[in-house]
Amino acid sequence: MSEPSSVLLRVENLTKHFPVAGGKVVHAVDGVSFTIQKGKTLGLVGESGCGKSSCARTVIRIYEPTSGRIILDGEDITGLTQKQLLPHRRKMQMIFQDPYASLNARMTVQDIIAEPLRAHRICKSRAEERELVSQMLGRVGLSQEHAGRYAHEFSGGQRQRVGIARALILQPKLVICDEPISALDVSIQAQVVNMLRTFQEEQGLTYLFIAHDLSMVRYVSDDVGVMYLGQLVEKCEADEVYAHPLHPYTQGLLSSVPIPDPEKARAKESVGIAGDVPSPIAPPQGCRFHTRCPYATDRCREAVPEFREAAPGHFVACHCVNG
Repeated sequence: MSEPSSVLLRVENLTKHFPVAGGKVVHAVDGVSFTIQKGKTLGLVGESGCGKSSCARTVIRIYEPTSGRIILDGEDITGLTQKQLLPHRRKMQMIFQDPYASLNARMTVQDIIAEPLRAHRICKSRAEERELVSQMLGRVGLSQEHAGRYAHEFSGGQRQRVGIARALILQPKLVICDEPISALDVSIQAQVVNMLRTFQEEQGLTYLFIAHDLSMVRYVSDDVGVMYLGQLVEKCEADEVYAHPLHPYTQGLLSSVPIPDPEKARAKESVGIAGDVPSPIAPPQGCRFHTRCPYATDRCREAVPEFREAAPGHFVACHCVNG
């Protein structure tokens, strides 16, 4: 069956396991499936260690998938070698979480941003390369005079702008944003997110946006997926997941979002999440959330819930949800 033209990325039953000592494995990503429409944003949320970043890095093939399929713009890129994958790298780029660690300290900003151009042999001359880098610097709010400087000479927000420029210089179709604002000051976060939205509007970019901040995810995303212990437990339109969360884990996450109005905060019903996240080396049988869920039954402890459509466009993996 051919891929609908409106779908840019389709991930099917994606799994990524990491071997550890004693012959055990870390179940970082277990059977995750989703699609992203062209020009849209899927926000991926969940606690630290739930597999969001591992999922993103597997999608872009930084990590080799254990199983599953990754279909980008109608082409299956799952089994391609790194050499075969190179032409597809122009279509997908990544903005990393830490602007301090993701930039080469030995390279100037000019070389950092130009590196993808050189890898794909885009420019015919160094003059053309400098011109493209200069244009890109201007678009991310930096100037040509920054091109000769090194990463350590910049603030965190400026470094992330360099990282964004590097990711977008090839004019990709898919950009994976791996918590691109979590290491930045709050005053800078909105600037960076608004810049990403502007790029999306101008170039029709498609984003997979990973974040902890549920309020920010709602602001930037068309759809939201909630991950827990390597699995997707809920997915629907952004406004719907905030208005009618179905999974107990999603309800607990939203309950933890601070409300600036004290009266509304006091009136809000709190849905806490008890206990700690189990080890991904030995995840619980059945529903992985049952060890922390106030509604867990024997069925939850024994059977894995199906990820199903409980309402139009609203998917959830929970035995306790009707529909």
